[in-house]
Amino acid sequence: MTAHREREERPRLLVLRALGLGDLLAGVPALRGLRRAFPGHELVLAAPEALREAVRHTGAVDALLPAGAPERAVPSLRHWPGPAPQVAVDLHGNGPASRRALEELRPRRLLAFAGPHRPGEPAPQWRADEHERTRWCRFLAAHGIPADPADLRLPRPGPSPAPGAVVVHPGANAAARRWPVRRYAAVVRALAGRRVVISGGPGDEPVTAALAAAAGVAHRDVHQSPPFARFAALIAHADLLISADTGPAHLAAAYGTPSVTLFGPVSPALWGPPQDGPHRALYHPGPAGDPHGRSPDPRLLEITPEEVLAAAHGLRRGAGAPGSAGPPQRGTDDDWRNGGGRVRSAPPPGAGASA
Repeated sequence: MTAHREREERPRLLVLRALGLGDLLAGVPALRGLRRAFPGHELVLAAPEALREAVRHTGAVDALLPAGAPERAVPSLRHWPGPAPQVAVDLHGNGPASRRALEELRPRRLLAFAGPHRPGEPAPQWRADEHERTRWCRFLAAHGIPADPADLRLPRPGPSPAPGAVVVHPGANAAARRWPVRRYAAVVRALAGRRVVISGGPGDEPVTAALAAAAGVAHRDVHQSPPFARFAALIAHADLLISADTGPAHLAAAYGTPSVTLFGPVSPALWGPPQDGPHRALYHPGPAGDPHGRSPDPRLLEITPEEVLAAAHGLRRGAGAPGSAGPPQRGTDDDWRNGGGRVRSAPPPGAGASA
């Protein structure tokens, strides 16, 4: 039997999560749960082409179906090749649009928050105040598929272009999550004596250039839009990452890299790093904001450079136990909301994604 025919006869499982890097990494525990539950299936992830290397690094996916739409909308899946998938799983959101996109492929089994649900089929309810990793593991558990929200770690790549550096990533996909450049510059200048490098993704060029100029960082220490493997290695082997709530912060959590993450308008109760790791999440509670807004959120602007520096103090690889930043500080999502651990926060109502 040829390899092509074997591939044709292997059942396929299609997962829709056509979002960003942070969304992909927050979905790794659920993807691993599906991988274990369907070991004989080819697991195909519908996600943007730009995430191909990141998807490969998760080790949980066999193939990528390139799919994306502007502003986190639901993409068409009509370019799905071959017979209908045996199983389709909606990890994209809680609305009917993402379910319909999968339903059009006529899978034999479809798992989604949105109905209609067949008689006797589980119908888990969406919770707007639930952490993203927990949400999708609970969703799968309702269908008899175990998944552990803590199962998010990735093996470290290497080598790094700047091992042991403090990485400052000032960009974010939305202006609502971009802390002012002058404040990042104040933090960088105060970190004199530690090697600081600046990283940026596509579209961040003006921000990284402005920060380098304001903070006196040499051009060689600006890593603008490197290939994913190089960027992942930069974060994985960093001494510390300072960033907003965006993809690199999730990479730091996946690699156990010490991090200080600036949250606003979305609470770390929904997207924050594990509380038993070397991470500090900064957040000032307040009214819900628009995570895709066109100006910095007021909650984010309440964070000062002094707070960032205080959080970063003592957070470095090798402080305390090997590979950690001091003793673990454990807690639950309620701790994020009630001010325990390392953050003052209250979950903004209605901050859950939908599609």
